[in-house]
Amino acid sequence: MTLTSHLIRSASLTGFTDLAQSAGLDPFEMMRKADLPRRCLDDNETLISMEAVCHLLTDCAQAAEMEAFGLRLASRRHIWELGPVSLVIKQERTALAALKTLLSYNRVLNDALQAQTEEEGDAVAIHEELMLGKSVPTRQAIELTVGVMFQVLRDLLGPGWQPRLVCFTHRPPRDLRFHQSFLGKNIEFNSAFNGIVCSASDMARKLTPTQPGLASFARRFLDTALHQRKPARRETVRHLIMALLGNGRCTVDKVAQHLGVSRQTLHRQLTLEGEQFTSVLDSVRREVAVKLCNDSDHSLEDAASMLGFSSASAFAHWFQASYGTSFIRSRRAHRI
Repeated sequence: MTLTSHLIRSASLTGFTDLAQSAGLDPFEMMRKADLPRRCLDDNETLISMEAVCHLLTDCAQAAEMEAFGLRLASRRHIWELGPVSLVIKQERTALAALKTLLSYNRVLNDALQAQTEEEGDAVAIHEELMLGKSVPTRQAIELTVGVMFQVLRDLLGPGWQPRLVCFTHRPPRDLRFHQSFLGKNIEFNSAFNGIVCSASDMARKLTPTQPGLASFARRFLDTALHQRKPARRETVRHLIMALLGNGRCTVDKVAQHLGVSRQTLHRQLTLEGEQFTSVLDSVRREVAVKLCNDSDHSLEDAASMLGFSSASAFAHWFQASYGTSFIRSRRAHRI
C-alpha cells in the first residue's frame, strides 16, 4: 500500500464494527488488512489514512458482496459526529450558510475531499470529489461521502427533507433497493459529477442557532487546525483543476487568477515543489480518466468533456498515448 498522503477523521468509521459484523465479516481483521489500527475506533478525532479507508470499504463490499457498503455506513452517521464543526454550522442563519461553513472546514475533516456549491436559478448543487491517486478505489468512499452530506442536510432540514437529485459518476449497482430506500428515487448514475442537487428554497430555510458560547470556542479551534494543515501549492492547484476541469476554463491563467497570483508566480511556486502546471493537470486527468473507464458507462464524448478536452478525438489520442490502449478497449477489458 502507498504511503499515507491524505487524512480523514476516524469518525468516518462510525458504525463500521456493527455493519461489518452484520455482513458476516470480522471488522478488526478487515481493518488489519487495510493497515488501520483498531485503536482508531476509540477516538473520533484520530486522523487516519483516507487511502486506507478507501481500501477497507472496497474490500468489505467485495467480501460481503454488498455493493452499498459505503452508503450503508453513511446511513449510520449524523451531524453531531462532525465534532467541533457541528457546533459552528448550527450557528448559521440558513441551511446554505451552514453548508458553506461546513465546506470551508473540509481540510480539517478530510483533506482529500474537494467540495463546492454551485447556485443556479432555483437550485443549489453540491459537488464532492475525492482527490486521490488513480490506483485508489473510490466508489465506496464516494458513496459514503455523498451519503454523509445527505444525512447532514437531513439533520439540518428535518427528517422529511428530500433532495432534487443525488448524483454519482459511477455506474449503478445491480441492486438499487438500499440506495432508493435511503436516498429516495431521484438518483442519477453515470452523472457528470458526484453530489447532491437541492432546492434553493430549502437551502434558504432559517435555522435556530444553539450554544453560541461553545460555537465560538469551536470556531477558534477549527481556524487554528485549518491553519496548521495548510496544503502545499500543488494540492491547492489540484483541487482547482478538479473544480474547473469540466467547464472548459481549466487554464494556467484561470487557476492563477483564482489563487490571486500571476502566472509567473504560480509557475515559480510549483517549480519549488518539483512540479509544472501541465504535470499537475495531466495527473488529475489520469486519475479521473481511470475512474471513468473502470467505474462508469460514460461515452467517449462525455468523458472528453468531463476531462476538459476540446473534442472526443483529442481525448482518445491522449488516452492512447498515456495508456497504450484505447478508452473503449480498456473499459471492455476491465469489465470482463
